[in-house]
Amino acid sequence: MIYFDNNATTPLDPLVFEGMRPFLVKNYANPSSLYRFAQGARRAIEEAREQVARLLEASIQEIIFTSGGTEANNLALKGIALRSCAKGRHIITSQIEHSAALEPCKFLETQGFKITYVSVDRYGLIDVDELKKNIRPDTILVSVMHANNEIGTIEPIKEIASICRNKGILLHTDAVQTVGKIPVSVKELGVDLLSLSAHKFYGPKGIGALYVRSGVKLTAIISGGHQEKGMRSGTENVAGIVGLGRAALLAREEIKNNERKVRRLRDALEKGIKDKITGVKINGHPRNRLYNTLHISIEDTATESVIINLDFKNICASGGSACMSASIEPSHVLSAIGASSSDARSALRFSLGKYNSAKDVEKTLKILPAVVDKLRKLSSSRKVNKN
Repeated sequence: MIYFDNNATTPLDPLVFEGMRPFLVKNYANPSSLYRFAQGARRAIEEAREQVARLLEASIQEIIFTSGGTEANNLALKGIALRSCAKGRHIITSQIEHSAALEPCKFLETQGFKITYVSVDRYGLIDVDELKKNIRPDTILVSVMHANNEIGTIEPIKEIASICRNKGILLHTDAVQTVGKIPVSVKELGVDLLSLSAHKFYGPKGIGALYVRSGVKLTAIISGGHQEKGMRSGTENVAGIVGLGRAALLAREEIKNNERKVRRLRDALEKGIKDKITGVKINGHPRNRLYNTLHISIEDTATESVIINLDFKNICASGGSACMSASIEPSHVLSAIGASSSDARSALRFSLGKYNSAKDVEKTLKILPAVVDKLRKLSSSRKVNKN
């Protein structure tokens, strides 16, 4: 099998699994208990917290473990809104955020908050001037993703952070697609809150974290216990947390080599597709995008048909966000960048990872053109029969 859907999830690194194994089988204690058996689990959690903090260049006390990126986004958006509603009820975000950020915003609108959805250009870059113009005296939070999960465009978070800092507004970024792939320093970015998820960089599913800058206050959205300093109640997922920590440790060691390798493969795939198939458009920024992501529209094809035909050949690709794969609506991201309905219906995303090889690219470049040619002939035949 050739797996080109690493933005949806990544394989679990065997070294991560080995780190998790003792806490799945032997050390099953509740880390909140006082006896020595349980304190081994507690120490493992705090070691993982340190590993995540190092990856982000943050402090240990600034890391809150969650069940994943979705919960981290919900905690950031709802937690700040609930805490700061006396100061203001206005939040700014972008039109191309992941549903894990857009849906909490829609919920907050039902609670009396006002949300401004800033537009993006044809490459998916947020309109910073529009963001500036929409800042109001009652604006309490700006939330902009670090890189888009579908088209890979990387947003100017440092510039946005500077604007927010000058206005005394908090900034949250959904960095689920960047942490572990590219260097992400909360100090360098200047953000106040940042969401991440382990399974996007070879860790386990069901675990993530929210970075909360020291001094930033938010209200917990899960009540019931004292875990995570009262910010995330519930018995800790010790094995998952250990896996996240191990994935963070490996990312620090491998990030540069992974980028060199995967970028080379992605560029070869992109060039090969453009050389072998006519009517291909690249979606997203030509340079300022994730090195592993290739999002294209292939003229006179349908996304589902291409994906199914590739699947028959054991190649896994996607049309965009895995969370929206069952939706019949065109991608909100492609709509926001002004893509035509035909381009949206023919969109295809290849997202590569460290386990991909040159052979994967070579095989795909043999199979994909044949698939496209077959589908175009079928489409042409149907049009002739209708006439």
